Amino acid sequence: MKRSILYLLFLIYSLAIYAQTRDLNFYLEQAKNNSPLIHKSTNENELVVLDLKQVKSILSKPGINIEGNILFAPIISHDNNSNRFEWVTEGATVYTGYDLAATDGGQYQAGISITQPLFTGSAFRTYSNKAGISQEINNNNISLTIHELEQLVGYQYILCLKAKTQTQNCLLLLHQIDEQSAIMQKLVEHALYKQTDLMLLQIERGNYEAAYHTSQADYRNNLYDLNLTCGINDTAIVDIEPANFELNPYPISQSKFLTTYKLDSLNLMADQSIYQQKYKPQLSWFANTGLNAVYMPDYNRLGFSTGLTFSWTLFDGHQREIEQQKTRVNQNTLEFEKQNFITQTDVQKQKILNQIQSLEQRVTIAKEQINQYERLISAYQAELSLGEISVMDLRLLLNDLFVKKQELLTLEMERLTLINSYNYWNY
Repeated sequence: MKRSILYLLFLIYSLAIYAQTRDLNFYLEQAKNNSPLIHKSTNENELVVLDLKQVKSILSKPGINIEGNILFAPIISHDNNSNRFEWVTEGATVYTGYDLAATDGGQYQAGISITQPLFTGSAFRTYSNKAGISQEINNNNISLTIHELEQLVGYQYILCLKAKTQTQNCLLLLHQIDEQSAIMQKLVEHALYKQTDLMLLQIERGNYEAAYHTSQADYRNNLYDLNLTCGINDTAIVDIEPANFELNPYPISQSKFLTTYKLDSLNLMADQSIYQQKYKPQLSWFANTGLNAVYMPDYNRLGFSTGLTFSWTLFDGHQREIEQQKTRVNQNTLEFEKQNFITQTDVQKQKILNQIQSLEQRVTIAKEQINQYERLISAYQAELSLGEISVMDLRLLLNDLFVKKQELLTLEMERLTLINSYNYWNY
């Protein structure tokens, strides 16, 4: 009866968890699609394109503006022993107000002006180079973000695999205990074992059943965390397929982490080149047309003007040299950080390789021990059917087998975690 109940529970569990299966690639793709960092870097690439278009428009397209200005300078005239308020005087000699020589009685301007920068090709190439480097930085950030997601998702996936395997181990052990309990029940009826022996085995079964439910809860929690890491809005309990974690080829020719330092260095130089543009000669053509008059305007004051504007910074207090020194200091900082990263990465990878080698040896030993335990249990089962074995010995053996399987599982999952970590650094 108990075996039937266990089988029914196992069937219900299987139907619930195996209704849908997912593999590691599924979660990796979901993590990429739902990553805010990747989305941000992709949008920043679009902003770089728009910024470059804006710069091109500023450097190559004319600027057209409508301008207007009206200035009134009224006075109080005291000529001819009178006081008169005059918006625009016709030549007062004794008055209160601004000096007529400064105001000319007022100013009236209204027109359209156009300004066209000239010879800006070099400047645009500088900004274009900066835009290209910015896009490379964003693309590199996307690659590194994807790589970090592979590590995070891989680690969480391993936790799910561990909980799933723990659940399966508990189910197998419960199945074994139920088989032994069925045999012992008959032997108790024939007085070959005492009822207390059967009760002891049933108590032990309860311990493993509690462990089974704990493993189930761990699997659900780890699966929820996996969905959270990948940005998946789903609470369904699905089955995950085994994952094959293998070491990436060693050594790699060029670490992609170092690309960050290379691009940061190029970005510093691009910023320096843009800063240097202010020290190059600037030439623009301008033209305007409209009204420009003093006193009350008339149509005969409509006209136009055109010309060139030129500027060239010759000296600004050695700011140019100071900016170059700042760039060199930042370059030195990047180079130091790069060399430190190379050292740390090499040591970290070698440490992980040594740990993996040690774990593989322990895994081989643990597997052989489990095989020995299983052969011993088969022998105990035969003796149990004849009533020639102590229940306490069987209980201890089953417990030792469970502990050894847990130890093997821990070693295997730790090995996968180390491989996942090594592949992260060996990139």
